[in-house]
Amino acid sequence: MNDVQQRVQRILDRQVASGAETALQVAAYHRGRLVVDAWAAAPGRVIDGSSLFPVYSTGKGVAATAVHILVQRGTLAWDDPVARWWPEFAAHGKGAITLRQCLDHTAGMAMLPAHGSLDGIADWDGMCRALADMAPFPAPGSERHYHAITYSWLLGETARRADGRDFARIVREEIAAPLVLDGLFFGIDDAHLPLVQAAEPSPPATPANPPPAPPTGNAAVIAERHIPSWVKPLEGFMAHAAVRRACIPASNGIMNARSLARHYAALVGHGVDGVRLLSDATLDQALANRPLPGEKRAGWGLGYGLSGPDAAPGAVFGHGGYGGSTGWADRRHQLAVGFAKGRMGGGGDEVFAEIRRCLDCPG
Repeated sequence: MNDVQQRVQRILDRQVASGAETALQVAAYHRGRLVVDAWAAAPGRVIDGSSLFPVYSTGKGVAATAVHILVQRGTLAWDDPVARWWPEFAAHGKGAITLRQCLDHTAGMAMLPAHGSLDGIADWDGMCRALADMAPFPAPGSERHYHAITYSWLLGETARRADGRDFARIVREEIAAPLVLDGLFFGIDDAHLPLVQAAEPSPPATPANPPPAPPTGNAAVIAERHIPSWVKPLEGFMAHAAVRRACIPASNGIMNARSLARHYAALVGHGVDGVRLLSDATLDQALANRPLPGEKRAGWGLGYGLSGPDAAPGAVFGHGGYGGSTGWADRRHQLAVGFAKGRMGGGGDEVFAEIRRCLDCPG
């Protein structure tokens, strides 16, 4: 094993031995080459690099890539109204909402219906009808509020209407197939279901710091319904059979670290094994810092979270999910990382820091 692989493996083994984690994976590509492919699990748990984990919103970054592929091809356009492809969506003052606003969480469509069921949220057509019949709040383009689950249909139905394929198929054919990915699903099939690890609640803990102040204003209204009570607990959401089988690309990704890392590796540098999913020109637009009035920097590009130094706020991009899973890439160093885990809570900061240190890729 190479040095970075050994060092990362030791960290994972220590985290599991301490009881802090029960099962986790990490994979990393550097300049298109797989340099870390590690996993660890508590005694009695059998996992390997092909095991699958619920990664929740980590899938949003993959969904964004699929949309950008269609934009790059000319099938979609960021600044065209969603209603161009999905006419019913124009109801109740939504006719001018653009695909760009859906991607950067400014569409005013963050809230789900106040009442619903997990079987209902797995009904693609039913959820599309519900969103088409909703009014935006607040006014589109005026504020940024995380579209935690509605992002699924805002992007996915727009892509389906424009392209003709359902969204899960677009992801399979445009991302998973060319990259030969074994673990990247929006909707799991019976053949892969035995590989899926459970999402385990985090153990109770005394917070080290006072809880954050509750949201106010429009954020308080949206907080009650962007992930409403009928969806919670999120561990139960991902254990529900209909949810696991459905395509809900904002929040029900089931993936492994290898596939997440390989997806992001195909977005930077020369890609991986001859596959580069997006051009630099497309990625430049997707990662541009476009703050709203009152924001110093955007924090969100088009479907990806932005980080990196103030001089290059989109140098590092990706998306994390509930429980601590994540996938990201650093354009400066052609570094791509995927991280998946079973116990909700915590994250991979120690692992990521070790990978950067070993590869001489400062943050």
